[in-house]
Amino acid sequence: MQYAVVIEKAENNYSAYVPDLPGCVATGETLDEVKQMIAEAIEFHIEGMLEDGLAIPQPTSIACEVEVLMHI
Repeated sequence: MQYAVVIEKAENNYSAYVPDLPGCVATGETLDEVKQMIAEAIEFHIEGMLEDGLAIPQPTSIACEVEVLMHI
């Protein structure tokens, strides 16, 4: 499965979360590190849900970039 991940730049690091998996979050000092950490967090999160007998949500969120041209 592939889940949409939102990565945000903070002052000193990056943070990431998965809209379809509430509570699944990660941080990292670099963009590469936060990508690695959120991948591990997704696996851990799903393993925990399976152990608890919970249904795994299907990915429904979509992330994209939109270019906006400013005419100033």
